[in-house]
Amino acid sequence: MALERKISLPQATALNMIDMVGIGPFIVMSSVIVSMGGPQCILAWAAGALLAFTDAFVWSELGAAMPEAGGSYAFLRETYGREKWGKLMSFLFIWQTIFQASFVVASGAIGFSKNFEYLYHFDALWQKKLVAGGIVLLVVLALYRKIETLGKLSVAMWVVVIGTMGWIIITGATHFNSSLAFTYPTNAFTIDWNWFKGLGDSMQYTVYAFLGYYNVCHLGSEIQNPQKNIPRSMFISVALITVLYCAMQLSVLGIIPWQETQKDQFIFSILMERVYGHTAAVVVTVLILFIAFTSLFAVVLGYSRIPYAAALDGNFFKVFAKEHPEKKFPHISLLVFGGLSVVLSVVFNDLKPVVAIILTMRIIVQFIGQSIGLILYRKRVGAKNMPYKMWLYPLPIIIAVGVWFWLFTTRSYEAQAFGAGMILLGLCVYFFRSTINSKTISE
Repeated sequence: MALERKISLPQATALNMIDMVGIGPFIVMSSVIVSMGGPQCILAWAAGALLAFTDAFVWSELGAAMPEAGGSYAFLRETYGREKWGKLMSFLFIWQTIFQASFVVASGAIGFSKNFEYLYHFDALWQKKLVAGGIVLLVVLALYRKIETLGKLSVAMWVVVIGTMGWIIITGATHFNSSLAFTYPTNAFTIDWNWFKGLGDSMQYTVYAFLGYYNVCHLGSEIQNPQKNIPRSMFISVALITVLYCAMQLSVLGIIPWQETQKDQFIFSILMERVYGHTAAVVVTVLILFIAFTSLFAVVLGYSRIPYAAALDGNFFKVFAKEHPEKKFPHISLLVFGGLSVVLSVVFNDLKPVVAIILTMRIIVQFIGQSIGLILYRKRVGAKNMPYKMWLYPLPIIIAVGVWFWLFTTRSYEAQAFGAGMILLGLCVYFFRSTINSKTISE
């Protein structure tokens, strides 16, 4: 049974934006400042935006050409061909998604728990883990309903997200101290190895905060007029979020001396406390927690469609293709993702390694593999048959692939080994599965 196209352009854009924002910018902005060592950290946000824009061209071409559930699964399957290489690449994506998507949800839950500590100091580690796991369970319950209801709810959530960010930005603008915001350290623009290392470390956080601009592609079979609305929703989302992130970072720099910042600091709660007092800080913290919830809402919604698409295609367990008999959504996939995410939310306690794992697991197969796949697909079907065509092809692809590869090489050896190891393990599982299937057919 086909999923219904009920999500409009405003709803798709809202889902993208709440997915992108989440807890990300609220918990990483202090770390971005520390990693870059001063107000020049705004360059890390500009670099993250550049990567998001260029990569969005890739997603736009593929999403408009293949508007169906599953996003990258469908793209890799089609761009590399439905037989040998297409099956391999799409399987590797599903294999990684089972793990990395759960890490994405866990990162949001861990961030939620960290910010919750501003309101209530945990006396024991189990209390923090209970909050992280509990918020994921609450998200699953909220998603257990019809898609048109979710589309309307996403717009309401978007209003809260934009309102909270607007309050922070207005506060920064009305209390802005330029001497704080633009007082740079002596080596701020000395371009050497240490400078690039700082940029790479900072971009790990900014890229994490931008991730989600492609969420609409995971819901391709439920988007109205997908050939136009999928690209539009992505570019609108990236443009608006870039402005908001940069304005928020400047708000922090203009009120709190960058020398006082520490990694994973409750930077916006501190900002509001310094300007308006403790009550305002509590209010903004509560709003940030709500935004974290809305981000998890959008993330779980999008990723729950990927195993569903693979199961429909016969490349994953059939049970994942089941839809709820009355509410018509892939409920098995939703429940499995929710369960894995709860486990990871409880097991991990630190956000930094989780963010590193998310990036390294996705760069090679999904982001770089998908970009190369688009080039192969264009050659096979012809550019004139693409519903949407990127500007200055293939320049955006070259920029995106180059930056993605650089980010991979600048991660820790442990994160690189984890990402590469998951690919190798996936290859072993794929060929073992293929051998078993071949023997079954021959018998």
